[in-house]
Order: sequence, then C-alpha cells, then structure tokens
Amino acid sequence: MDARPKMLYLPDTMVNWPWPRTINPHYEDVKAEVDASFRDFKALSPKSQEAFDKCDFARLSALAYPNAPREHLQSSCDLMNLFFILEEYTDMENEAVTRERVDIVLDALHNPHKIRPEGECIIGEIARQFWARATQSASLPSQRHFLETFDEYLNSVVVEALDREQGRRRSLDDYIKLRCATVGLKPSLTILEMGMDLPDEVFRHPVIMDLVNYITELIFIDNDMTSYSKEQAAGNEFHNLISIVMLELDLDSGSAMAWAAHYHAEVQKRFIDGLAKVPSWGPSVDVLVKEYLNGAANWVRASHSWGFESQRYFSTMGPEIRQTRLVPLLPVPDRKTM
Repeated sequence: MDARPKMLYLPDTMVNWPWPRTINPHYEDVKAEVDASFRDFKALSPKSQEAFDKCDFARLSALAYPNAPREHLQSSCDLMNLFFILEEYTDMENEAVTRERVDIVLDALHNPHKIRPEGECIIGEIARQFWARATQSASLPSQRHFLETFDEYLNSVVVEALDREQGRRRSLDDYIKLRCATVGLKPSLTILEMGMDLPDEVFRHPVIMDLVNYITELIFIDNDMTSYSKEQAAGNEFHNLISIVMLELDLDSGSAMAWAAHYHAEVQKRFIDGLAKVPSWGPSVDVLVKEYLNGAANWVRASHSWGFESQRYFSTMGPEIRQTRLVPLLPVPDRKTM
C-alpha cells in the first residue's frame, strides 16, 4: 500500500498582484511586547498556546500595516490576538454559548473603562484592554467604523455557530456572503484609518464599499485555499470555500482549487477596474482615500505571504510549499484504512 500523502496543487493566485510584500520595521519589538502581554492573561491551554505561537499574528500585522506607527501596529497585534482568542472560545461551541461570549466582548468594547465582572470569561478583559489602548491613538471616525464592522463580524460568528450546531451546509452564494463577514477583514481595515479622519461619506460610498468587498473576497479565497488541507483533516466541510465548491459543483479537490484560483483572478480584475471609478472629494481627502485603498490592497499580499511565513497551516513546510505549490493532503484522523 502506498503510504505517501496525497499531494494537492495550490495555484499561485498572486503572480500579477501589483502590491509587493513589505514589513513594518517595528515588528520584532512590538511582537515581543504584545506576545508577553497576551501570555499574562493565561487564557490558553498549553496546546492552544503552542498553536498561537506558531501563528505569529504579529508578523501578519507587520505585513498588513508596513507603514503604521508603533502604537497602531500594537493595536493591530492586539486585534489579531483578540480574533484568535474569540476563535478558541467559540469555534467548538453552540449558538447559545457563542452568543453569550460575543455579548461579553461587545459590552467590553462599548465600555472599555468599566471593570469587568468577577468570574467573567477572560475574553471580556482581553477585549477591554485592547480597545482601551487603541482609542488612545485612534481617530474618532476609525473608532466608529471599527465598532460598526466588528459588531457585524461578531454576529457572523454566532451565525456560523448556529450553522455548525444544525449541521447546515450553505449554498455557494450564501457561503460567500457569510465568509466575507467571518474572515474579519473589514474591522481590520479600520486600523488603516487610525491616523486619519476618513469621512463617513467616503467610508460608506458605494464605490469604496465595493472595493472593500473585493478585497475581502480575495483574502478569504486565498485563506480557504491555503487552509483547506488542515481544515478538511479536522472535518470542517461547511466553512471552507474548497469544500463548498466540491460539494456544490461536484468537483474533486484539485478542480475546486482551480475554480477558486479563477474566481480569485476575476475578483482581482474587478478591484483593479474599480479603482478607476473612485470619485474625488477634494485634494486633502483624496490623499487619505488613496492611502486607505493602497493599505487595503496590501492586505491581500500580506495575508497571502503570512500563510507561508507562519506555521498556522503548513507547519515548517511553508517556504517549501511556496516554491513547489504542492500541499500534502492531511488524512482525516477518524478515517479507517483497510
């Protein structure tokens, strides 16, 4: 019997993306500080702490915000850590428990100077400390936009928990809509705004919203392609694009990967073409809009690079897989072989 792992070809979706990889010079210093502070919460089991260390979310932040000042980079690292702890504390829970924990986070974010109740789940204090620090250097528009988009993200986490509880498999269109929320990109983009007063009329303009939606799709497509081997081994058939495409379009994993890469290319074109439709709000605002959209576009490169540079999906094989594009398809642990 051939014991070699089945290999899956991972298409390179970023060959023609104009934004190059770059990293924030404060990365090492901020990583050491933020990681140490996060450990002080003692919120993770040894196994989860090991998984957290392999993720290196500080690297993701440094790639995503290469020009951010130190205080905004720290806020982004704190936010990535909050995303991780929320995933850890809700990923296997039912809707009721997930809603309870989401409500704790919402209350902490809206009351960052209120002492958390004794005995409350630690995610409340983690969220409170993140937002109390972030608001010290974040512009008021960015604060409003963060609370608005993070609320949408948290609600999507509850919806995902209900899907999981009910064993629901979404259609491809419904999955894409939900995944655009659960990927958490829109609240992450508000880090780009922290040093600017981006007017609400810009933030909510249909052209800007479309461009942000394209960036969100690009990131979740790449993320689902990169994470597929790991997620299918964990039995996650309901919240990964490749699995959904395989089931809905009756494709094998390789063909589903090719479909996703083609879809990624189409969305890239929509974004590039959409940049030409951005209206003018006057020279002083247009400079902010350009900086914001360039930062959003850079997020796509950052997320793609981080998938290979961290050990979240490929352990230590990331650099090799980046070259060969061949991913070992991990076996499902409960699968019995004859």
